[in-house]
Amino acid sequence: MVGVLFVCMGNICRSPLAEGAFRDLAQAEGLFERGLFCDSAGTSAYHIGQAPDPRSIEVAARHGIDISDQRARSVDSEDFDRFQYILAMDQYNLDSLLDRAPPGLGNRARLYLSYAPHLGIDEVPDPYYGGNRGFELCLDLVRETSKGLLEQIVREHFSDQRK
Repeated sequence: MVGVLFVCMGNICRSPLAEGAFRDLAQAEGLFERGLFCDSAGTSAYHIGQAPDPRSIEVAARHGIDISDQRARSVDSEDFDRFQYILAMDQYNLDSLLDRAPPGLGNRARLYLSYAPHLGIDEVPDPYYGGNRGFELCLDLVRETSKGLLEQIVREHFSDQRK
């Protein structure tokens, strides 16, 4: 089993979009049937139980990705045991993850955009207070980054099981 957790602050904008984009690519590769799983969470408890921001749902749907059934939750200590990849959308959330990581498991957390160095940025900008263009940019970034992440996961965990 290989787990991927996408993390932003409230788990209603960036991390649901990242989970949706990654899930879309991984499903096409048949990786969920071979032991891959993913989820998203927030470092805050502001929106627990809520659906993603309507703008996130809308932009994802325009690109054929359905995230409407996701519900916000907070990162908990068990996530560090369950997920091998814990991917923060920005440095603030990475620092928060590292502060709460159990001893010896902090190395599972890293910046999500580290899987797309060609983009030349380290953080996925928070689109919450921006207009629709911010959500489009967010989706563009997470879709591109999901490609690099998926390549890495296949190389490390599924190279002998290609579809």
